[in-house]
Amino acid sequence: MSCHDESTNSKKPQNKGEITIALAGNANVGKSVLFNQLTGSSQIIGNWPGKTVEKAEGTLNFEGQEITVIDLPGIYSFSTFGMEEIVSREYVALEHPDAVINVVDASVLERNLFFTLQLIEIEAPLIICLNQVDTAKNKGISIDRKKLEQALGVPVVPTVAIRGEGIYDLTKTAISVAKNCDKNKKTRVKYGAEIEERITKLDKTIQAGNIELKYPSRWIAIKLLENDPEIVKIVSSKSEAIIETSKSLAAEIVSIHNEPCFAVIASERYAVASNIAKEAQRQSEIKTTLSEKLEWITTHEIFGYITSAGVIAGLLLWTFIIGNLFSDLLSKALSLFSSVNLDLSGSIQGIIWNGVYGGFVAGVTLVIPFVIPFYLMLAMIEDSGILTRVAFMMDSAMHKIGLHGKALIPMILGYGCNVPAIRACRIMETRREQLLATYAITFAPCAARTIVILGLVAAFVNPIWALALYAFDIALIFVMGRIALRVVPGHSTGLIMEMHSFKVPSLSIVVKQTWIRTKSLIYLVFPLYIIGSAGIQVLYAVGVLQYLSNAFSPVTVIWLGLPVIAGVLLILGLIRKELTLLGAVAIFGSTNLSLFFTPVQLITLALTSIIFIPCISTVTVIAKDYGWKAAAIIVIANFATAIIVGGIAFRMLSFIL
Repeated sequence: MSCHDESTNSKKPQNKGEITIALAGNANVGKSVLFNQLTGSSQIIGNWPGKTVEKAEGTLNFEGQEITVIDLPGIYSFSTFGMEEIVSREYVALEHPDAVINVVDASVLERNLFFTLQLIEIEAPLIICLNQVDTAKNKGISIDRKKLEQALGVPVVPTVAIRGEGIYDLTKTAISVAKNCDKNKKTRVKYGAEIEERITKLDKTIQAGNIELKYPSRWIAIKLLENDPEIVKIVSSKSEAIIETSKSLAAEIVSIHNEPCFAVIASERYAVASNIAKEAQRQSEIKTTLSEKLEWITTHEIFGYITSAGVIAGLLLWTFIIGNLFSDLLSKALSLFSSVNLDLSGSIQGIIWNGVYGGFVAGVTLVIPFVIPFYLMLAMIEDSGILTRVAFMMDSAMHKIGLHGKALIPMILGYGCNVPAIRACRIMETRREQLLATYAITFAPCAARTIVILGLVAAFVNPIWALALYAFDIALIFVMGRIALRVVPGHSTGLIMEMHSFKVPSLSIVVKQTWIRTKSLIYLVFPLYIIGSAGIQVLYAVGVLQYLSNAFSPVTVIWLGLPVIAGVLLILGLIRKELTLLGAVAIFGSTNLSLFFTPVQLITLALTSIIFIPCISTVTVIAKDYGWKAAAIIVIANFATAIIVGGIAFRMLSFIL
């Protein structure tokens, strides 16, 4: 069932009686809440084919009607060229969903209508979900649904998605639009006379050209006038005459307004959106809300940085305090079943089992206790609106390493575990920014690295030195990020983030978001931990690691000033960073490592280990998302940095301690 002509060659699979509905809208308008309300637990989270942009798909059975729901990325325009915008407009224009629900925040109607107008331009079978009408009401805003419907020419359904209000009517309306698409009259956005005249003229020229296009001709005309590179490329391959006509008409608009054509058309959209909002809504006087007071504090030039630092520190303290508590409890519980060490005497089956069980224990005692509390708190501050303020305040600092404030989100994730942090880099707009953020994250002091710092330095040297090491690692992130910024070609983008109002986090959204993130991590990390641990055990038993350690001794002994066995410990850290510590205890047969290492060696080993090649889980994720070439370059850079910094540190520390 599709509202488009069959000649458009829709790629959407059609099953009898099935309807496909896409959710589109700006970020932070409640689109994900609506998606969860519609699909419940029947969701699949993956990637769009050939893209790193996340794809959410779910199913709904409504009064016997089977519906597939697609949650498109939150975007603000079809006229920008980030991966999210391209994915969204290609899906709406080429995959032909039976209905598109445009989720609009009723409290900021004018701002959201800018994107609504572009959905109308692309002739999407549209329904407006006027969400968060309760928030609008609290702000003294009332919206006349009938006037809004009349102005836009599409159905409008008010909702409060977080409470499930209006969801039934919205779904029923969407099904009606999908089933009666042939009867629905096409809506057209009319702009100023000089713009409209040229759009119409170019539209007729395109239709007269009889060229086969998969997009609506009027939309093609608007995009050609905006000089959209993708559309220009498509049309130029079919008709140079149309391209020349579009250039001529665009030049006329430029001469009239003395501005680039794309800016003039954008201004026209804003003007139309403003007029529609002005007619449809009424504003009454209200008192300053708590949300507005919090907004002032969290974005203040002084208090904003204080609150941002407090949020980050609170997140980390919560993670480590709760994580350590749960990790200790789980370790004690698992110790009742079997002891875990690196004693490699006995049968090959015993050696492998020891590795398998050791990998399982590491996952249970490290990943779960630290990751779940971290994700839980992250989801809460994310849903409440605090995280966007922190990212906004940190924007200028992040630009020093070629990123913007949005990169702070995966960077914070890196303190728990590098793997989910790297996956979170998908929120960055360009591949360059994703790679720069990924590289910086590989130096982040994750939970496993923190264990190494505490176990080698805090326990046997001094907690002050452990804190200094932690601070040095954070500083190194900015130094290496700065170097990478100069090496990787390209330009940094600005930060555009929707600052939605503060709200009490939704428990259901927080729990679902935590589970989705934790589930994907567990499925990826646990197999790698188990298989990798077993493999390391076998390699050590047959003497391969000792051979590698001896071969590596010129670096470990002469340059780093460490015992020969340090080579094995660094290799063990490739599987799990905390194995550097556990391996030393097992090999020396004592928990008192100060008997075998000097204070200088303990600090040097800890520093080298935390900067050394990332664990195998992290490298695998980098390769999966960006290719093995990028992963190899990052691995080499980490290795070289660890060796250089470790050797310099050993010599400097030898004079101090």
